[in-house]
Amino acid sequence: CAFPPTPLQVDGLFIIGWMYLPPHDPHVDDPMRFKPLFRIHLMERKAATVECMYGHKGPHNGHIQVVKKDEFSTKCNQTDHHRMSGGRQEEFRTWLREEWGRTLEDIFHEHMQELILMKFIYTSQYDNCLTYRRIYLPPSSPDDLIKPGLFKGTYGSHGLEIVMLSFHGKKAKGTKITGDPNIPAGQQTVEIDLAHPLQLPDIESLRDFSELSRIVLEVQEQVRREEQEQEHRQEEEDPSQPAAKPLGGEGAEGEDNAAGAEGSTQDKAPASQPFVLPMGVISRNEDYPRTCRICYYGTGLIAGHGFTSPERTPGVFVLFDDDRFGFIWLELKSFSLYSRIKVAFQNAEAPSREAFDEMLKNIQSLAT
Repeated sequence: CAFPPTPLQVDGLFIIGWMYLPPHDPHVDDPMRFKPLFRIHLMERKAATVECMYGHKGPHNGHIQVVKKDEFSTKCNQTDHHRMSGGRQEEFRTWLREEWGRTLEDIFHEHMQELILMKFIYTSQYDNCLTYRRIYLPPSSPDDLIKPGLFKGTYGSHGLEIVMLSFHGKKAKGTKITGDPNIPAGQQTVEIDLAHPLQLPDIESLRDFSELSRIVLEVQEQVRREEQEQEHRQEEEDPSQPAAKPLGGEGAEGEDNAAGAEGSTQDKAPASQPFVLPMGVISRNEDYPRTCRICYYGTGLIAGHGFTSPERTPGVFVLFDDDRFGFIWLELKSFSLYSRIKVAFQNAEAPSREAFDEMLKNIQSLAT
């Protein structure tokens, strides 16, 4: 499903599926928006009717089917209720006004117009039949950098998207819950290397993009050498002996060491330090914090339209506070700002760490 999270809510004799939407771009600190997608009317004698709530013509006939555990699908039986008299042009302008809070005339950049139109086509193709799968919120640990959870993030001309931040030993992962024509939902948009904190230069030097680039690429080379040395050591070991734990281990592997390294790093780091984006780095939101707690080396996933030629590129993870972080995409010279979603989702906790990790694998495999 290309749509944002859809919690179910029981309201009297109705079960309602709500679509949660991020605020208008680029206001990541604004609250989430929501609107109904479907409604199940519970009748007597175990009977029920299903109504599709999508579109602008009110409830209409729909169908729901339970596919398997933690998965169901809905289908609209009257898709003409989704159409507008003015055709696709009116539908696009209405979508632009509702989802972006602006008109086509407000968007002067031709490339941005193209990307927004592609996103409209990408999302509107799912208005007939949708499949829903359960998503667990990430489990938390006292050693986590911040509380894991869902965040709203800026993605250039793609607008705001929802990302799940989770911690896995020496790594932190940002997984897309909603996607776009380049990177679909389920893909790991950013990965943070908690074993490699970055020491930012003074504020004046930080304004120089080449200085930040030099620091990040030096750490990237260090990470590459460490990975090669680890592979070399493993090749030299006796195959009958247990394999050594990788430097970038995930899950239970290396968690104690990661927590210790992370704790010592934060102890040495100041409570806050001045922060400013380097000249030439594009940000959709200029109202980002001007102080940060700590920065880490990370990688961000970029790809062409249709998820073509995907590659992980170096970047900087910037922790501002308990509810906000950022990521500088070095190759794109772009900055994403993320703000925590503070909606209280009921019964969304994972039954175990293993169940959560399995869910992450499943949603990524669906995206590919």
